[in-house]
Amino acid sequence: MGNWKALVTALGIGTVMLGGACGNDPSKDKIVIGQAISLTGVYSPTAVNGMVPTYDMWIEEVNAMGGIYVKDYGKKLPIELIRYDDQSDIPTMLTLMEKLILEDKVDLLLPPQSTNMLYNGAPLANSHAKVLIGGGGGALKLKEIMSGLPYFFSVMNFADTQMPVLADLLAGAGVKKVAIVFIQELNGIEYSSVLGPELALRNIDVVMLKSIPLETTDFSALFAEATAEGADAFIGFTYPDESLAATGQAIALGYNPKVFFVEVGPSLEAYGKQMFGGPAAVEGVMGPCSWNEKISPAAADFAARFTARWSQQGLSNEYWGDLLYYASLEFLKQAIEQVGSLDQKQIRDVMASSTFTTSLGPMSFVGGFNTQHPGEICQWQNGVFEIVGPTAKQTAPLVYPKPAWPAPPPAP
Repeated sequence: MGNWKALVTALGIGTVMLGGACGNDPSKDKIVIGQAISLTGVYSPTAVNGMVPTYDMWIEEVNAMGGIYVKDYGKKLPIELIRYDDQSDIPTMLTLMEKLILEDKVDLLLPPQSTNMLYNGAPLANSHAKVLIGGGGGALKLKEIMSGLPYFFSVMNFADTQMPVLADLLAGAGVKKVAIVFIQELNGIEYSSVLGPELALRNIDVVMLKSIPLETTDFSALFAEATAEGADAFIGFTYPDESLAATGQAIALGYNPKVFFVEVGPSLEAYGKQMFGGPAAVEGVMGPCSWNEKISPAAADFAARFTARWSQQGLSNEYWGDLLYYASLEFLKQAIEQVGSLDQKQIRDVMASSTFTTSLGPMSFVGGFNTQHPGEICQWQNGVFEIVGPTAKQTAPLVYPKPAWPAPPPAP
C-alpha cells in the first residue's frame, strides 16, 4: 500500500483550481464544489483509497448525465471541482476550507478526511452557513456540539453505535479476555474508551489497554504482552498503515488470538484478496464496515462500477466508507433537485427532514446523524467481507475462533 504520493500522482487527484461562476446569475453554467482533503500525510491512505475516488466517480457519473437539474436556472448544471491538499494538517485544512468559501466562492463543500478533521471543519463550515455532508470520520465529541451545527450532516457510524455490536459478538462467542491497542488520535481514543465499558457490561475483562503513536510499525512487544495476559481477542483501533503493519507482523510472528480485529484496514477489498498472500492468509480477521456486494443489487452494481473505473489505478472497494460516501452524495443531489436551488438554508432544511432512496437503501438524518447504518462489523470469510453483526444486517454468522494464520514461508 506504501507509496501514497505516487498513487495520488497516478490518479491525477492533486490540487485542482478551476474557479467558476456562483450566485443566482441566470448565465450560471456549472456547480462548483470545493474540498480540502488529505492527499498527503497520515490521513492520506484512507482518503486516497476511498473518499477521493468515490467522490470523483460520482462527479463523473453525474456529469455524464448532464449534471444536476436546478429549477432556478431551468437546466442541468455540470459539476466542477476545486480540490486542495490539506497535508493531513488541521490548520491547513481550515485555511483551505475558508479559502474555498470566501475566495473561490464554491456552491457546495465536500468534507475533509478523518475524525479529527471533521470535528474541526464542521464548525467552520457551519459558521459560514455552508452545508457540509460528512465523509470519513465521526466523533462522539461532535454530539456535544451537534445542536449548534445545523448545516453539518454526519454520515459514518460512531463508536457508541458500533462498539456495542462488537461487544455483543465477542460475548456471544465466549470471549473472556481482550487486549486493546489504540492510536493517540480522537478516533482511537473514543473507540477504545467506549468499548471498555461495553465489555465490562458483558463480563469481559480488558487485560491490556495501550496507546500507540500514529505510524507505529512494531507490534511485537504488544503481541507478547497480550499473549502473556491470556487475551482471547486482540483489538486494534488503528488507521490503515498501522492495521496493515500489525496484520503482517502477526502473521510473521505466528501470533494467533481467537479474534483479530483492526480498524481501518480489513475493510479494504485488497486486504482480503491480494495482501499477505491471498484470502486464506486473513481468513477470520474482523473490522468495521457498512456494506458488501451481498446486501443488494444496487450495492453489487456500485462495487462493479468502482472496480471498472479504478482497478487499473490499483484501487479496489472499501467496505466501510465507499458506498456510504456515494449514497450521501446521491442524497445531496436529490435534496438540491427537490429544492430547485443552490440556496444553502433550503438545501439544509430538506436534508434535515427528508428520506431519499440511495444505493445503500433509504437514507435520512435525525439531529444531523445518519439513521440507517448504526455500525456494522464484518469478518473475512472465503474472500468475502461478511457482515456478522448486528443480527438484522448479517450476511453470514461469525466464525470463532479465527483460523490460525498460515505458516510464513521459510527464510531463504
